[in-house]
Amino acid sequence: MAADIQSLLGAQAETLLGFNTPKISKKRLHLPGPDFVERIFTSSDRNNRVLGNLTRLYRNGRLGGTGYLSILPVDQGIEHSGGASFAKNPDYFDPEKIIQLAIEGGCNAVASTFGVLGLMARRYAHKIPFIVKINHNELLTYPNSFEQILFGTVEQAYDMGAAAVGATIYFGSDDSHREIIEIAEAFAHAHELGMATVLWCYLRNSAFKKDKDYHVSADLTGQANHLGVTLEADIIKQKLAENNGGYLAMNSGGVSFGKFDKRIYSELTSDHPIDLCRYQVVNCFAGRVGLINSGGASGENDFAEAAATAVINKRAGGSGLISGRKAFQRPMADGVKLLNTIQDVYLDQSITVA
Repeated sequence: MAADIQSLLGAQAETLLGFNTPKISKKRLHLPGPDFVERIFTSSDRNNRVLGNLTRLYRNGRLGGTGYLSILPVDQGIEHSGGASFAKNPDYFDPEKIIQLAIEGGCNAVASTFGVLGLMARRYAHKIPFIVKINHNELLTYPNSFEQILFGTVEQAYDMGAAAVGATIYFGSDDSHREIIEIAEAFAHAHELGMATVLWCYLRNSAFKKDKDYHVSADLTGQANHLGVTLEADIIKQKLAENNGGYLAMNSGGVSFGKFDKRIYSELTSDHPIDLCRYQVVNCFAGRVGLINSGGASGENDFAEAAATAVINKRAGGSGLISGRKAFQRPMADGVKLLNTIQDVYLDQSITVA
């Protein structure tokens, strides 16, 4: 193993690298590999153009041909605000800088807004696969509301040469029924046109915050993933699970919420982060749909956190990372280094699936 990865993991190294007793065996999973698209999708209802674009995604960048993905997502200018996202490095108000970071960083693809990618499409759409994010949550409504709304059409993404469309659904929110119907229709149309589909499967409901924040529980995020793959997402983006027991907490106090089986917590998961992530993976049709975890907000220990998240995802059977703020909220050279650090985990053959 690369010494710098071991060093970055620090005190977590033994816990993350030495774990080999997962509750769900890797033998039950369809794991990433060079033949992933052919092995999984040639028996699906995706047409040849979709298979071609999925192949583009999986064969581009430093991780090309490994079955793993490293994606740069920069839609935070809308999802959070331009100032909140780019004040640390105003260079990234410029759409070209975003795409250049993805290329220089060796990413498989860049995911961003219609505005960012459309403005640079003729120069870059043939150089790196575009994932066009078709819906967003805007935060200028007062008081803030949390709902995803379309910012453009699937046809626009197709016309700019995108390899895939991406969308967010706030599962659990008051707006979730509209979003599910809207994105199901959009994904079906994207597949007809030959584009792949990527779904941000996020939870959003104030009731999910109790003794802890169950928006990042393995059981609830796992079910969000299960809904996402049912919508025929080809890739699932999910926050890394940080806890468990969301169904238990939501069904306390005489409240009835969903359906669950206590064996989720005794036979399918433990409190180990790799087990929690594996439950997210198994809900993606046992790994037939790739799970990419998000890199999270930028902070003081970005390189260590990115390395740990990549190790957890890889050892759980996931398909890669989609990391934005940790990369673009710093000088480009440092952003490239961070993206390469993530990719190094997936390129390191000594870091294996647990």
